[in-house]
Amino acid sequence: MKKITTLIIAALFGINVSAQKTTKIDVDATKPLVVIQPTMYGIFFEDINFAADGGLYAELIKNRSFEFEYPWMAWKHLPEAETRFNLVNELTIFNNARENAANPRIVRVDKRDATKDIGLQNEGFDGIGIKKGEKYDFSAFARLKKGDISLLVEIVNSKNQIIGSTTVALKNATWTKVEGVITATETDPKCKVNVIFKGGGQLDIDMISLFPQDTWKGRKGGLRKDLVQLLADLKPGFVRFPGGCIVEGRTLAERYQWKKTVGKVENRQQLVNRWNMEFQHRPAPDYYQTFGIGFFEYFQLCEDIGATPLPILSCGLACQFNSSETTPLEELEPFVQDALDLIEFANGGTDTKWGALRAEMGHPAPFNLKAIGVGNEQWGQEYFERYEVFSKAIRAKYPTIKLVSGTGPGSKGEMFEAAEKALTVLKPDLVDEHYYDSPKWFRENAARYDNYDRNRYKIFAGEYAAQSVATVSPDNKNNWECALSEAAFMTGLERNADVVYMTSYAPLFAHVNRWQWTPDLIWFDNLTSFGTANYYVQKLYANNAGTKTISIKSNGQNLIGKNGLYGAASLDEKNNEVILKLVNTSSDKHTIDLNINGLAENAVGKVISMIEKDIKNYNTINEPNKIIPAESEISITKSKANIVLEPYSFKVFRIKK
Repeated sequence: MKKITTLIIAALFGINVSAQKTTKIDVDATKPLVVIQPTMYGIFFEDINFAADGGLYAELIKNRSFEFEYPWMAWKHLPEAETRFNLVNELTIFNNARENAANPRIVRVDKRDATKDIGLQNEGFDGIGIKKGEKYDFSAFARLKKGDISLLVEIVNSKNQIIGSTTVALKNATWTKVEGVITATETDPKCKVNVIFKGGGQLDIDMISLFPQDTWKGRKGGLRKDLVQLLADLKPGFVRFPGGCIVEGRTLAERYQWKKTVGKVENRQQLVNRWNMEFQHRPAPDYYQTFGIGFFEYFQLCEDIGATPLPILSCGLACQFNSSETTPLEELEPFVQDALDLIEFANGGTDTKWGALRAEMGHPAPFNLKAIGVGNEQWGQEYFERYEVFSKAIRAKYPTIKLVSGTGPGSKGEMFEAAEKALTVLKPDLVDEHYYDSPKWFRENAARYDNYDRNRYKIFAGEYAAQSVATVSPDNKNNWECALSEAAFMTGLERNADVVYMTSYAPLFAHVNRWQWTPDLIWFDNLTSFGTANYYVQKLYANNAGTKTISIKSNGQNLIGKNGLYGAASLDEKNNEVILKLVNTSSDKHTIDLNINGLAENAVGKVISMIEKDIKNYNTINEPNKIIPAESEISITKSKANIVLEPYSFKVFRIKK
């Protein structure tokens, strides 16, 4: 009778009695199992979605050195109608290749009538984000050929009103860097910059630049502060750079060549971004790489945020989804030498050629490079043959450097199986596997490495992200179902930390108006940025990794999806804490009867929870805090506690041992 009454009350009030499930979970904190590598959770950076120029690199001027395919791209002449067809005052593109072959184009300014001002206006990257009260550094390289010309530099808002300006005098007949500072009087995400030429004479100008002074660590010409902070908050174990398919290039000429990205910024040779026209749904003909973020800056970023650098280099194969252009094996030596020289650049003494360049750039101490990747997502015999050449050369000269190979673009099928066989013979230190699949796939593959051969190579889960619609679909969203499914999958990565040494979500960054690929971990516009639900899942794992795994079971079995539950557990030996990660991917509420062997009689800790009833919900630039972690406290008496896992929830427990 009591049961019937309860059911009637439940029906009246909409309570799902059948969904109240109880699960017993046993954790043994007395027997540490396997070491969790300090590199377990890291970052994969690639310049896609305007992640570098127009993103992490804080330069606000687009096409600052007029090297885009169409040199006036992003620039407008002022006054537009008069200047374009004026024989008295002219702005022309002048080829200066004899003096600077890497950066040949400059603007020649002829002012024959000093009473009429002419100039240039730059549109920036989807506009220029300016903040009230902030200072901005203007600079340019100029030489005054004759006469008397000065620069009036103006920031104009979206209403074409001037909100800051500076005047820069020009005196030298040789190339000189000229500078000025502008203080903004207004905040506007859609500003433009005017450079007005005052006076008369002839002037050459190049590398027109505007940077906020408030960059990461206050470095001039540096990185965007809020974006680096989001990376630092992840506490990543490594940063993989510069990609990705960027490494390969659509053709070999468009591959990433690290030597062209170091040295003085004004001498770095620009390159079209391989993502500029890759997708018909998001063409970006103005997407180029200035390499203001080059290999030196990547190494420096790693050092800043306490991460191990993992550079990836071309193996002589262009992207096999594009041209598949292949360097003959007998002509591979320059590619191999690039790899050897990079190790010298990172680790060599200042008495070496490339170590001396590193010191000249401001970093005499080595960057402590420990690993290098050969190729990105290549496959087939062409790749394996080239990997073997690299492997022999690098191991002969630098035997302590770890080598990372690829397995192609997928994690299953004939191509992947062929890679497994070949790499078992080639014996790389780590093998990079990529997973772009449905949320369901991630939930169903949490046990992927449970029965993995412990004598084989170690795994680098180098790119993964659940796709809400389909891989490469422009309709993918960073929704809670994707993030929660990734959290479930990652319990299996952590449980198998003796096999899985490195993991990273991909891609990392995306501009809200200028993306090519979605989903992405961090989104930004010209002034603000936010982490997705996926970002916070990654952050909770990386900030709570622990040092060794411990056993976590339910009825003697791993938590790998029964009733929608997943779990991982570890010890933080430095802080003497037990860390539990529990994921509920079901629509049911679960009561957990928790027993942790090895705690003090009365133990305390904290719980960090992510809960969202609507699994299709996601954070946006206007509502960045829809799905974020919340923290509470927990007490455990005599090693036991009853806890609740709400539907569609992810919780991390840190309990003093």
